[in-house]
Amino acid sequence: MTDPLLTPFRLKTLTLRNRVVSTSHEPGYGVHGMPADRYRAYHVEKARGGIALTMIGGGAVVSPDATPSFANLRMDSDDVVPWLRRLSDEVHAEGAAVMTQLTHLGHRTSNHSGDWLPVLSVSAVREPAHRAFTREAEPHDLRRIAADFASAALRCQDGGLDGVELMAYGHLLDSFWSPAMNRRTDGYGGDLDARMRFPLEVIAAVREAVGSDFVVGIRMAVEERRPGGLTAEEGLEIARRVVDAGIDFISVIRGHISTENGLSHVIPPMGERSAPHLTLAGAVRAHVGVPVMHAARIADLATARYAIAEGLLDLVGMTRAHLADPHLVRKLQAGEADRIRPCVGASACIDAAYLGEPAHCVHNASTGRELQLPHRIPPAPAVKRAVVVGAGVAGLEAARVLAERGHDVTVFEAADQPGGQLLLAAKTPRRRDLAGIVDWRVAELRRLGVAVKLNHYAEAREVLELEPDVVVVATGGTPDTRFLDAGANLVHDTWDVLSGAVRPSGSVLVYDDHGGHPGLDAVDALLDAGADVEWVSPERTIGVEVGSVNAPPYLRRFTGDGVRVTLLHRLTRVERDGSRLRAVFTSDLADTGAETLTRVVDHVVVEHGTLPNADLYHDLVPHSTNLGEITVAELLARREQPAGPNADGAFRLYRIGDAVSSRSIHSAVLDAFRLCVAV
Repeated sequence: MTDPLLTPFRLKTLTLRNRVVSTSHEPGYGVHGMPADRYRAYHVEKARGGIALTMIGGGAVVSPDATPSFANLRMDSDDVVPWLRRLSDEVHAEGAAVMTQLTHLGHRTSNHSGDWLPVLSVSAVREPAHRAFTREAEPHDLRRIAADFASAALRCQDGGLDGVELMAYGHLLDSFWSPAMNRRTDGYGGDLDARMRFPLEVIAAVREAVGSDFVVGIRMAVEERRPGGLTAEEGLEIARRVVDAGIDFISVIRGHISTENGLSHVIPPMGERSAPHLTLAGAVRAHVGVPVMHAARIADLATARYAIAEGLLDLVGMTRAHLADPHLVRKLQAGEADRIRPCVGASACIDAAYLGEPAHCVHNASTGRELQLPHRIPPAPAVKRAVVVGAGVAGLEAARVLAERGHDVTVFEAADQPGGQLLLAAKTPRRRDLAGIVDWRVAELRRLGVAVKLNHYAEAREVLELEPDVVVVATGGTPDTRFLDAGANLVHDTWDVLSGAVRPSGSVLVYDDHGGHPGLDAVDALLDAGADVEWVSPERTIGVEVGSVNAPPYLRRFTGDGVRVTLLHRLTRVERDGSRLRAVFTSDLADTGAETLTRVVDHVVVEHGTLPNADLYHDLVPHSTNLGEITVAELLARREQPAGPNADGAFRLYRIGDAVSSRSIHSAVLDAFRLCVAV
C-alpha cells in the first residue's frame, strides 16, 4: 500500500512528486536581498532530499518602501531574475518544484531602517513588533503597489519559478480586510466588499501579468484570534472570494502575528501540542474548491500522514522538520524513517530569523551551511582509533560523526545515561521534546556499532592505554557560583531544582545572569512545587536570550502565577539571616557600586552558566601532539588539524562544547561536527 505522503499531486498545471512541502519562510541567507549561493544551496539540499515543493522568500518584498525587516528577499529589482533562474534550474534538476511568497510588509517593518521611508499601512496604526507609527496608504500608493506585485510576479515567472504565493497574514494585504486594522472611511474601508477591494485588485493585477496557467496561491489567516479580528466564518468567506478571483491554492494560517504572544500561537514552539490548527485547515479545504496546504508544528510523519489520509490537507508543510533533516522524504522512501533527525520544536530557527540573524537548526550544524558542512558525511581516507570522553550533546555528535567517517570509536560517560545537561532541560514539560536530540544520536550510534560505556569515569591513564589516534574531550561543565563574593555554599543552582535534587518551598529568589532558558525553566519548576517566586536579573528585560516564539509561554506563566520581577540588579553575596537568607544586590546604574537592594527569603537559586570540567583535558595535554590546540583556519576550512609541535605526543587532542565554555546546544553540535567531519 502506497504511503499517502508519497502519492503524487496535481496543482493546476504542476505535478508534484509527493505531498510534502516546505512552506514559505525567510532563513536570512540572502545577500543584499538576492537568493545567492548560500540561499540556493539550502533549498537545493531539500530538493535533493526528496521534497515535492520548496517555497523561498518568506515575505519577499515587491516595493521599495516595503523595507525588509528580517533579511527579506527583494523581488522589486530585475537583478533578482538571474538568481531565481539558477536556483529554480537546480531545484528542478533534483525533481522538486519551487515557488516564492510575495508581500508588501505594510506596517510590519521599521521607520528607522533601510532607506528610512515612512511605513505605510491600511490606516495610521502603531505596530507593536517593530514599533512603527504608520501613515495611511493613499489611493495612488495602492495603484503603485498593485503594479509592483504584478511586476514582481512576472520576475518570478521569468526566473523559472513554478508559482507565487501572496502573503496575507500580518502584512499589508490582509490589513485591508481585517476589521481590527482597517479604519478607513473611503472606498477601501467599511463592509467586507470594500475591505477586500485592494487585495482583489492585487490578485487581478498579478493574474493579468502572469497569465492563466501560472500558479498563484495565497497564505492567509483564516481566523485572527484577536479582539476585533477576523472570525473563522469571515475568513472562510474571504477564502471563497479570493478563489473566485483566481487563487489556485490556500496555505492556511490561524492567528495573528502583531505581538510576540500571537506569533507563538501561529508558530507553536516546543511544549505546545502537535498540529493545533489542523482542524481549521480541514474546514477550509471542505469549503473551497482549490488545494489546501498548512504548516504549524507538524513535525512527525504520523501527523503529516494523518492530515493527508483523512483529507484535511492536500499538501502538508513540514518546514521546521526540513531544517532538522532536509532528507526527510528520501529516508521515508528508503524505508529509513527511523533515521530521520527529529524536529524538536526548539524554534532556534525562527528566533534567529526574527533577530535578523541567519536561521539555524538547534541540532543540525549543516542547515544553512551547506556550502561548508555536508549533510551526508563522507568516509575518511584512513581509519583511526578515536576516544570520546563525555556523552552529552557535544560528545554524542562527535562520536556520531567520527563513526560515520568510518573510525573506530569508544565513548566514555560518567553518568548512568547519555545526554548530559540536556537531560535536565528535557525534564521540564515545556522542553521535554529536547530529549529527541539525545535519542536520535544514541540510535545512530547503535546503528553504527558504537557502544557508549556508561557509569565510567575515564581517567588519563585509561585513555592512554587505549593508544588512540584522536581524543575528543566533551566533559561539559558544572554550575558556576564563583561570581558571588560570599555565600556560594548557601545557594542552590538551577540544576538542583530541575533535577529534583532539592525542592525549595516558601519564598524563593531566582537570580538569573544567564538570560536563556535554564533560569526560566527553574521558575516553572518552582511554581509547580508551590513556591512564592521572585526573579531577579542584571538585564533590563526578562529572558534576554530567549527569542520571540519561545518567550511568550514563559511570560504567560510569570504573569499568571504572580512572579515578581526585579531587573537591573546584580547579586553580589548571600548570607544567613536567622533561619533565612539575605541576598544583597548592587545595580550597574549606581556608579559607586554601593549596595542597592536586599531581599530576605527562604531560598536563593542562581543561574550563571557553567564552568568547564577540564581536569582530564589538562591531564592529557602533555601527551598529545598538538597540545590541545585547534587551529581556527583549518577548522573553518574543514581541513584536518595539524599534528602539532609535540614530537613525543601520541595522539591529537581536542576539547569541545561546554568543556570549553558555557554556550548553547547548537554551539555544542557545531563544535563537534565541523571538527570531526575533517578527522
